[in-house]
Amino acid sequence: MSKNLLVELLVEELPPKSLKQLGASFAQLLADSLKAQGLIAHDATITSYATPRRLAVHIANVAAQAADQAVTQKLMPVKVGLDAEGRATPPLLKKLTSLGADATVVPQLQRAMDGKTETLFLDITVKGTSLTDGLQKALEEAIGKLPIPKVMTYQLADGWNSVNFVRPAHALTALHGADIVPVNILGLQAGRETQGHRFEAKENPIVVRDADSYAQRLATEGAVLAGFAERRAEIARQLAAAAAQQHLTPVDDGALLDEVTALVEHPNVLVGTFDAEFLQVPQECLILTMKANQKYFPLLDAQGKLANKFLLVSNIRPADPSQVITGNERVVRSRLADAKFFFDQDCKKTLESRSPELDRVVYHNKLGMQGLRMHYVRAIATMIAGMIGEQQGGKDLENKVHKAATLAKADLLTDMVGEFPELQGIMGRYYAQNEGLSDDIAFAIEDHYKPRFAGDELPRNPVGVCLALADKLATLVDMFNIGEFPTGDKDPFALRRHALGIIRILIEIRLPYEEALPFKLNELIQQVIKIINDPAVLTQWENSSNSIEGVAVRRTALNLTQASYSTDEFPELPRKLQAFIYERLVSSSREQGYTAQEVDAVLSLNPQHLSDIPKRLAAVRAFTALPEAVSLAAANKRVGNILKKTEGAIADAVNPDWLPETDEQALYQALQDIEPQTKKAFAAGDYTASLQLLATLKAPVDTFFDHVMVNVDDERLRNNRLALLKQLHQTMNQIADLSKLAS
Repeated sequence: MSKNLLVELLVEELPPKSLKQLGASFAQLLADSLKAQGLIAHDATITSYATPRRLAVHIANVAAQAADQAVTQKLMPVKVGLDAEGRATPPLLKKLTSLGADATVVPQLQRAMDGKTETLFLDITVKGTSLTDGLQKALEEAIGKLPIPKVMTYQLADGWNSVNFVRPAHALTALHGADIVPVNILGLQAGRETQGHRFEAKENPIVVRDADSYAQRLATEGAVLAGFAERRAEIARQLAAAAAQQHLTPVDDGALLDEVTALVEHPNVLVGTFDAEFLQVPQECLILTMKANQKYFPLLDAQGKLANKFLLVSNIRPADPSQVITGNERVVRSRLADAKFFFDQDCKKTLESRSPELDRVVYHNKLGMQGLRMHYVRAIATMIAGMIGEQQGGKDLENKVHKAATLAKADLLTDMVGEFPELQGIMGRYYAQNEGLSDDIAFAIEDHYKPRFAGDELPRNPVGVCLALADKLATLVDMFNIGEFPTGDKDPFALRRHALGIIRILIEIRLPYEEALPFKLNELIQQVIKIINDPAVLTQWENSSNSIEGVAVRRTALNLTQASYSTDEFPELPRKLQAFIYERLVSSSREQGYTAQEVDAVLSLNPQHLSDIPKRLAAVRAFTALPEAVSLAAANKRVGNILKKTEGAIADAVNPDWLPETDEQALYQALQDIEPQTKKAFAAGDYTASLQLLATLKAPVDTFFDHVMVNVDDERLRNNRLALLKQLHQTMNQIADLSKLAS
């Protein structure tokens, strides 16, 4: 008989940052095991519950006994199981006994080929698993597979045995309808009692009558909202309502909301206040200290400026909440005072005075110090500024880039960034502005980390663009130089993020007077490698710096022993770097909704101006919508295969006098008519129009392949027709390799 099942594990307070995943995994792992054992349907309704003190799951329509199953059991090769007279051998009899059968079933054994071996098979009926056995197995599997980064070992009540789990467990509830399922785990025997809120519950313990009353009993008698999603939604509702009463808006932070949801069972949002004098400190510092240390929700006004009020989520609902509010205000005051102290102390030293200290900060044990690294970043950023050209400021731009690169990492040595590493760059900008440096330099110090994550802002000015590109490219080249490549999910130096940042900057940035950044990816990579691997650049640092610590390890790691650099010494590095960036570009394009075929068609040509790629992808998508697209893509693939199989060089020009067939003359004339138009559209950057023009080629191309033989014996005719196909191929594949669109 099918009934609803409830399983709850009552534990001590679980890690808040892991609770959401633990709750979902516990429910899914239990359900998956029960499905595999035939105790629930594959579309069974599964409801997960997770609070700071419990992991639970409710599963609908769970059978008390799984249905019996007819299975075919593989036994052994015929020559092993039967003797020459066809009688069962001792190994076969032993195997049958283990399956609950005997020699009487030997005549019913099936013979079939298992690979190249004739094998014996037995048709048997396997009794369905009982819920008790099935749930016991499911619990053991779930506990063993939970994503727990670090387990605790604790002693059981008997004083002798110990178990491992994320936190000590105190009770197990397992109900099938109203019946207790007699299972055990972590030294606990299943029952029907659980605990409500530590202080707010009307009764403790709470007796759960049946599986379906669990959540309601916890809410009404235990003052606990058991569902993680339900509790999160309630907190979000209360936050919005409390903020609206103050005519303010809470900081939007999904991760903080998840963490607070994992800290409370009975949420109650209250409003706190702090002294307005703290607003003199950069608001990012105040916001971060309130979120990171106290789990408060700072409040912003309509202009996005921090107000001197915050929201706290309490786990209790006293009649008079003033003591709760006052206590939290007292705590936040000391936290904000620390932030103000850090800021005031940091402002006493200039960024420039801190920069030399970077010579004592290790960047990487094979690459030297952070000061040395920034010497390379400065050289690369200045080179990029020169490549942008006079229209973006010329020497003035180079001077600003040089200054910004010198100061970019100095805030790493401040007290504020030491306390809150997340503020690196942001504090550098504030300190630069406090010193009176121009916004070009100040914003570049902050922006050289951007984009830091998907959807993040890009650098705001040319100085920031040069510095951000230089910082990311230097990191990639350095790490590839010493063999530090991302593997699987491991990317300790965030190289994938750096590559995506480079891609976004090259594609999306539009500087004044320019449609796009004037960089070819391969040339940019070559220039960066030249600087990173040029011994002369390292020698320059030795001659100009007061500290040469770390120079020797870098010289040894990169083998920078020669007087000059040659690209021939690093033939694989540019190719590997470009391939790595294109791999990220493939993923990024797919995430934007383009198909694998569309992305492959564009990127297989390795376009070096990345800013062209969105237009190329859009043009390919528009082309695939044409009724002629399928036929033209197939023809393009056919042409490509013919040209690949051709030995020797193919002429670039077609001789119209050697085109005797009417259909090849028609294709030649169509190409003569359309080629200038496609080139003109291509040169103008109108890739969609260029591809749309190809639609007129469908008829002459189809007719050509229907009636004209390319590989004829006449060498002159064959070569001329190959030249015609070469011209067709080049005309069709200026924007993308259309053969990739063929199914």
